[in-house]
Amino acid sequence: MDDSEQVKKDKIRLFFTVLRRAFSMFDSTKSGRIEKEKVRTILNTLGHTFDDHELEVLLKQEDEEGSGKLNFDSFYRVACHFQEEDDEALQKELKEAFRLYDKEGNGYIPTSSLREILAALDDQITPDQMDGMIAEIDTDGSGTVDFDEFMEMMTGD
Repeated sequence: MDDSEQVKKDKIRLFFTVLRRAFSMFDSTKSGRIEKEKVRTILNTLGHTFDDHELEVLLKQEDEEGSGKLNFDSFYRVACHFQEEDDEALQKELKEAFRLYDKEGNGYIPTSSLREILAALDDQITPDQMDGMIAEIDTDGSGTVDFDEFMEMMTGD
């Protein structure tokens, strides 16, 4: 297994652990079920963005018995749905940022543009740190970074 696969597995494991703990905290009766309204609170607390109507539809689908409560598996499916949407939104945002610097539309940006991006993101980064990051990303030494390399740098995936 390579490092990127391990990082993905670690992220999934962490996400699962965070959801399990949040579920347990809101399961005050320790019944293994939480009220649907608490799902909204947990998602807000975790910083997930969601459409209220879409959440209501998902909650209704997952609450097949109509009890107003979800078990952990149902809760996990709802939370994962919005996590995937957050990931898609991040990818779209990063693609737009990349396009701003890919002025000719070649599918790559020069490392000089990447320096501008890094400097804008973190004004405390030293030139040596920047050189190291760029060398790590531009492994072939071409002086350019394509979108996949840019995504990997920005997300660690």
